[in-house]
Order: sequence, then C-alpha cells, then structure tokens
Amino acid sequence: MFVDQVKIKVKAGKGGDGMVAFRREKYVPNGGPAGGDGGKGGSIILKVDKGLRTLMDFRYHRIFKAKSGQNGMNKSKYGKAAEDLYIDVPEGTTVTDAETGEVLGDLTQDDQELVVAKGGRGGRGNIHFASPKNPAPEIAENGEPGVERELNLELKVLADVGLVGFPSVGKSTLLSTVTSAKPKIAEYHFTTLVPNLGMVQLDDGRDFVMADLPGLIEGASQGIGLGIQFLRHVERTRVILHLIDMSGVEERDPYDDFLKINEELKKYDPELLDRPQIIVGTKMDMPNADENLKKFKDKLKDDHTLSIKPEITSISSLTHQGLNELMIKTANLLDKTSRFETKAEKLMNQNNKDYTFEEEEPFEISRDSDATWVLSGKKIEKLFKMTNLEHDESLMRFTRQLRGMGVDDALRERGAKTGDLVRIDDFVFEFVD
Repeated sequence: MFVDQVKIKVKAGKGGDGMVAFRREKYVPNGGPAGGDGGKGGSIILKVDKGLRTLMDFRYHRIFKAKSGQNGMNKSKYGKAAEDLYIDVPEGTTVTDAETGEVLGDLTQDDQELVVAKGGRGGRGNIHFASPKNPAPEIAENGEPGVERELNLELKVLADVGLVGFPSVGKSTLLSTVTSAKPKIAEYHFTTLVPNLGMVQLDDGRDFVMADLPGLIEGASQGIGLGIQFLRHVERTRVILHLIDMSGVEERDPYDDFLKINEELKKYDPELLDRPQIIVGTKMDMPNADENLKKFKDKLKDDHTLSIKPEITSISSLTHQGLNELMIKTANLLDKTSRFETKAEKLMNQNNKDYTFEEEEPFEISRDSDATWVLSGKKIEKLFKMTNLEHDESLMRFTRQLRGMGVDDALRERGAKTGDLVRIDDFVFEFVD
C-alpha cells in the first residue's frame, strides 16, 4: 500500500531532575552542597532513509516518545543524558506542525536530519544555588519538559519529469516502455492508483527520473477523484510531459482535455504552468490520430489566451514511434531547466523573511466555577514543572519568581483577596495579600 500522508505525535524526553545533596566533610558548613545536575532529555529527529519509498511504516506506529534524562546524583555527579530518538522517513518528506501549519522542514537528501522535538535540559542541582548568604541551599530544579507536538508528514516523490493527463491516455504504458518500471496497466480508468517511478537512460549517458502519477479529472484540485494525489507529487518535477489521447476512441475533444488539465494545475498552483511543458500526442497508431493531431495543432495556434505555447510531439508506445525523439527533447529541456521551489519551501522562506518576534504573555488568569483562581500559560506552567516542591526553599524561590513576573499584582487587580485559592496545574495554594 502506498501511503503519502500521515499524522504522528512526538514527545521529546524530559530533562533529569537536579538533586539536593550535601558533602559530609569537616569544616564545610552543613556538609556543603553536592547535588548534581540532571541529564538532558532525548530529542526526536527525523532522518532521511534513501531505501524508503512510502510512509507505510507510520500507518500503525504514530506515537513516538524519547527517553528522559537521568536525575542528578550526590557527590556532584551529573545524570546521564538520554539518547536521541531517530525516525526514518523517505526522501521528499515535508514536515508541518499540525497545530500551527508551520512548515518545519523539507527533507530531500539522503541522511538529512531535522530536529522536530527538542529534549528538555536537565534541572540544576543545589551546587548552583550556593551563595555567601546561603552556603547550604536546599534548592534544586526539576528537569525541563521535552517538546510535545503533532506533525503532518507529506511525501512528494522526487522526479525530474512528471507525466500528466486524463486517465487512460497512456502514461503508464509510456513509463513501462522507456524505463524498467513495471506499473500495472489495464483498459480502464484509474489503473494508476499510486505514483510510479522509472529511470530513463539515454545512449549519450544522460539519465533522469520520470514519474507516472494518478490521472487527473475535472475538479481534481478540489479533491475530486485521484488527481489531488498527483497534484501533490508534481511539485518537485522540473519538466511536465502533458499526454493527450489523439485516438478519439473515448469521443473526447483532445484540445478540451488539454485546457481542463492545465486549469487544474493552475488552481492548485499557478506557477506550475510556468514550468517547461511538452505536449505529447499519444496512441498515434490509431486510425484517426493523425487527423485529430492536426486539429489540435490548429486550435493551439489560434488560441490567443495562452501566453506560453508548448512544443508538440507525437508518439505511439505500442509501435515505439517517436519515443527516442521525445526522450532526447526531454533531456535537452532538463539540461537548461533549474530546480523549482516547492510550496513548502516558499512558505519556509517567507516565514524566515516575515517573522517578527512577539513575546508570549507569561501567564493568564481565569476563574473556576468554585471561585478558585487559575494561572495558566506555557511560561508559568514550565516554571512550575521545573520547581522541586519537596523542599521549602525551592517553593519559596518559586513564589519569588511569581512575584517577579507580576502574578501578585495581577491577582490583586482581578479582585483576589487573602485566603482565596490559586491553582497552577494540579497545585493549589492560598493567596496572601
């Protein structure tokens, strides 16, 4: 089964907790602080594996969790950092944050890596909190939580040349004839249910990858039929071979087919029409093909709405008529055509240019139905999770941090009074004015 779109959930490892510990040595106040730092949590990294062709491996395995770092130890020993978790993906995988829609990366090269969830740093042990005023602190941090997010993985095949056209125009037959690929071929529409790739090798030593993609129908850009799969995969191609059935056996107007396919390309991404395109008249071994091709050329010549009029060539995959000439023309066109940016790459570049940093509010205040004040927000929740509540000094440090963030003043402005309950996550305390 070919799978080219999946949603997965990744959770990086939490950092190890810092430790409160003391040395037992003569003349050292209270033993002296000796609590080590926690180890870093494992990150989650996507890595390109050239041997993979689909996202099938993610069909039944969609949740990935990295290990947490080891806690700090006494005698100032640091905890061990957790190993990063590597996830193999095929070439051509675009990674998007499912919640924000931000494109995180476009993985197109073998062994390319992308960190999608960073592991939390280890919490600091009490050796870091010693001072002349407090030479033996009972303060340590818990490890930082690892990043947790949902990702959309989208595979777009890596091909130099894309075959486009209505179903049953001969795309699969052409691919099987000029390459060693063996796509399923039959006399009915939508034979091609998945993209097929083949390598074309010319006598002069040049070669290129050709993709036979699911056939388009009218409305494909809105998700009708199988064409939306094709439209996703055509983004990476540099040259488009637009195959049109000239046999007339299906009683369709070849020129009307040409306009409809181009319209679907335009609706999906107008810039696809700027790519070099060769019109390929197929099934020229049929009786009425020559006459239909002549009519097609006349209509193309008289069509003044087209700013770019592609070159026209004709073939018969059955008799091999015109195949060698077509492959040479395609290779020549590829030689002078540079790589195009995909929609994902455009979004990434646009985000890099237009990104302006907007500092997130450190906390928000709401009130439960039982009148308990609720503090929420990524910054304050992270600070709470990194606070070791087992030691009074750590708790006092946390209250000072809240005061420094302006939480006390904000609660007063909202009407909080002494004795009111305040909750952060699952921790409840009394407000004191």
